[in-house]
Amino acid sequence: MAPRKWQTSEEVYRLFHAIGRASLLYDIQDSHSGNMAMRWRSPEGEEMVVITATGSQKGNLEPNHLCYLSPAETDFGYYKASSETDIHVKILSLPGVQASMHAHVKELVMATLDDQPTPKRPEPFVPVDQLTFYHLGAEIPVDWFAVPSGSPEMAKVIPARLAEHPLTIIYGHGAMTRGRTLKEAFFNLCLANNAGYIIRLLERQWLALERDRGNQAGKKLSAAEVAKTRLEEMRAKIKADPESYFPYRPEPYNVEIDGRCDFPEEDEILKEFRKAGNRLFESRLSPFHTGSMSVRGVDYLLYAPQAAMPYEVGGPLLKLPLAPEVGDDFELALHKKIYAESDFQTIIHAYVPEAEAHSHFVYPGEERPIERIIPVDAEGSFLYLVIPVVGPKVKEDELIRLLHDYKMVVVRGGGVWAVGSQSLSEVLHHPSSLREICLYRIAAVERGLDLRKMEPEKARRW
Repeated sequence: MAPRKWQTSEEVYRLFHAIGRASLLYDIQDSHSGNMAMRWRSPEGEEMVVITATGSQKGNLEPNHLCYLSPAETDFGYYKASSETDIHVKILSLPGVQASMHAHVKELVMATLDDQPTPKRPEPFVPVDQLTFYHLGAEIPVDWFAVPSGSPEMAKVIPARLAEHPLTIIYGHGAMTRGRTLKEAFFNLCLANNAGYIIRLLERQWLALERDRGNQAGKKLSAAEVAKTRLEEMRAKIKADPESYFPYRPEPYNVEIDGRCDFPEEDEILKEFRKAGNRLFESRLSPFHTGSMSVRGVDYLLYAPQAAMPYEVGGPLLKLPLAPEVGDDFELALHKKIYAESDFQTIIHAYVPEAEAHSHFVYPGEERPIERIIPVDAEGSFLYLVIPVVGPKVKEDELIRLLHDYKMVVVRGGGVWAVGSQSLSEVLHHPSSLREICLYRIAAVERGLDLRKMEPEKARRW
């Protein structure tokens, strides 16, 4: 076969560079791991597959790290494309699929490890968070492969899995996913990794509590066995009745508004949205393109429906009527209602994983999850006496009342809502502080410390 000429596209390169950089920042790749691919039509009208070169640094891609191949020819040796090129090409041949991505999603890998003998037959991964449950499904397949990189067995199994599921897990290695765009594929991977992180935070809390109260004579189950049982019970209840565990079903990922900006002339406010969106993403306050944020205008609101957005990737920025409209989704409608019943000027809704995991914490001797998060660190205690935690079916009027009183509310199963009177920077401080507050509390539990003794007395009476 005569060698092809390499082709380059500045637009394609910028997209791959941005997603590669974001995947490194989100820590779902190491310096050289993973690969990305997408279908692309050249200016001459030729259908091609663009894929990252083997061994390339996804966080620092150069134009010559992208390989442009015919979909019918997967001679990855000549083109230096990924050794998993044939897998990607088969995924890209699925109906409606334009992009595919493999990442090491470390938190998800750790959450699915087991000590069973090989060959393994892993159970599907069941998420317990709202985003992953609805976007990726109630069960995500996990497959063990004797050769978990570029093997013929993977080339057969993975495309078949992705014909039925948006994402599939390779035991001990990572995940592969498909999307209508490369951004959607990255969105899926970030949700999956976040789901694994939440599971591990829950397990860490349960293990610590059981360890501390479990070294009793006659105890039949180890702390690990008790934690595993609790997780299985939680998963079973969610699968049986997800509507009782989650506030609402999130809207599907929207590729139609990609790149849209309704107020390009507003330099200062654009800068604020991009700074806040980048911080939501880089500080892990919400997975990629999740959550929402808005700024109130006179009779309109400026709205980011995919709030967590790294600088290089961005996200849609909309200008919408402030008045309720037919067709408003749940999230947008709640932004509008909060503004209608308050003087707040800014709102952020984020999915802080530490807050979600800790919202399920039960104090020793009690039966119900916590109804407030009380900081035990110096800065958290200075900023907040308590942070309310409400159930997934909280009434909107009650949520707004609590926002008036506390400026931030954790909705179990539904993220964190925070409000401000001035800027997005002001309101961003709330979920950012909450993440640290929850990390300190979880660490105290892991160390066997008694949170009740650490919490200020006045906070318990509040």
